[in-house]
Amino acid sequence: MPHDSSKAPELTVGQLSARSGAAVSALRFYESRGLISSRRTAGNQRRYGRDALRRVAFVRAAQRVGIPLATIRDALAALPQGRTPDREDWARLSEGWRAELDERIKQLQRLRDHLTDCIGCGCLSLETCVLSNPGDAFGERMAGSRLLPERRGTPGAGA
Repeated sequence: MPHDSSKAPELTVGQLSARSGAAVSALRFYESRGLISSRRTAGNQRRYGRDALRRVAFVRAAQRVGIPLATIRDALAALPQGRTPDREDWARLSEGWRAELDERIKQLQRLRDHLTDCIGCGCLSLETCVLSNPGDAFGERMAGSRLLPERRGTPGAGA
């Protein structure tokens, strides 16, 4: 006999947290960003449908691979009638995110490959730094830590 999930009891925020592994504060944040939704009881307590478990799992899986929350929200909003994503949705969305992730991987590999060059030079003139100062473009004008951006309003930062 099939189980009717519409009759299943709703989850409190604590229950959703325990079942999903997400902190209560994360669930509230997800809700504030439109990733999950709840209804309020007469006593103003949050209640989540069982589908929130899958939505939280979807959000956390996408976050683990580096997908920004805004992109995740847009993907969830694009689902018909705001339904919970299924396996086919995940396959389609993850395929679409693959190019973005591949580009990030390339950027991180470039950073990793040139990180030793930057740290290895040992000087703050950044003569050989291919990350911050390719071709020593700043060497003609100045040297030292003045190349580092100053934070305004911080004591000792020239504010």
